[in-house]
Amino acid sequence: MSNDAADPLAAKPMYRAVKTSRLYEQIVQQVEDSILKGQLKPGDQLPAERDLAQRFGVSRTAVREAVKTLREKGLVEAYSGRGTFVTNGTSQATRQSLDLMIRVNQQEGSANLAELRLVLEPDIAALAAGRIEEQLLTTMREAVSEMDRNLRDPDGYVEADLDFHLALAEAVGNPLILSLLDSIVGLLREQRSRIFNVEGGPQRGQYHHKRILAAIEQRDSDAAREAMRAHLQQVLQDSSSTTKNSSRTRSRVKPTS
Repeated sequence: MSNDAADPLAAKPMYRAVKTSRLYEQIVQQVEDSILKGQLKPGDQLPAERDLAQRFGVSRTAVREAVKTLREKGLVEAYSGRGTFVTNGTSQATRQSLDLMIRVNQQEGSANLAELRLVLEPDIAALAAGRIEEQLLTTMREAVSEMDRNLRDPDGYVEADLDFHLALAEAVGNPLILSLLDSIVGLLREQRSRIFNVEGGPQRGQYHHKRILAAIEQRDSDAAREAMRAHLQQVLQDSSSTTKNSSRTRSRVKPTS
């Protein structure tokens, strides 16, 4: 396959060089127009920052500001190490709605999120096992190695954990699935940060991640499904543990008069 076939922006010279002072706004408008006209579709990847800067005739700083604005509008999402992808436009609204639901009932929210994942992600892993390409397998392997190196660093561990699971969702090749997982990334980050502090949590997570990766490498859908289910059952237990600990902490705090 040629580079042009892989690049949704290469088929037509859709963009014009921009010349006024607020460059990033014009970039945002042109990308928005491309999405509205169907020239860019959910799941399409934007070119790299350097390539976009050359196409628009602007600095990379202007491109970064434009991508930030597009993300805030819920039109694109950036994934560490993989690039920036067009969403279906509903991720931001879905994210805000789910965030609110979790925060209104925070005591049960983490366990509810774990149950939601238990419904969705085993079958995502099963589909990914039959469809994943080598590039995303490399992303998963690198994520596992990164988590091994960051067993005492919550920030590094959690970001690699997110990369691991989002690579599976991306491997399925269904933009709706990727958009749905993207809509709960913020919640997943918070959940993983809490579980990281449960004694043995990162080590248990790595045991399961390596089992999932092995099943994916073997293209074994049934094994991938079962490995992911076992992982998320452990997440559910650890989430329940954090909820109980939080409840005990609040019960020890005396109300002030």
